[in-house]
Amino acid sequence: MKELVTYIAQSLVDKPEQVTVAEVEGNQTTVLELTVAKEDLGKVIGKQGRTAQAMRTILSAVSSKVRKRTVLEIIE
Repeated sequence: MKELVTYIAQSLVDKPEQVTVAEVEGNQTTVLELTVAKEDLGKVIGKQGRTAQAMRTILSAVSSKVRKRTVLEIIE
């Protein structure tokens, strides 16, 4: 799932080399922390948060297959 978020974020931004995804594992929940360049933050979030919500929806669908909850946090 980390690779999926990285791929999507790198496709959206102008500076793909500055995209990093940190994975924090828990017992039942995995937190993915997405960090991008400051000027690319708006592209990842999207208008009214629609792009970020779409990424979370995709993660939810994928994580339901493996029966583990995944949360996406976008770090400023």
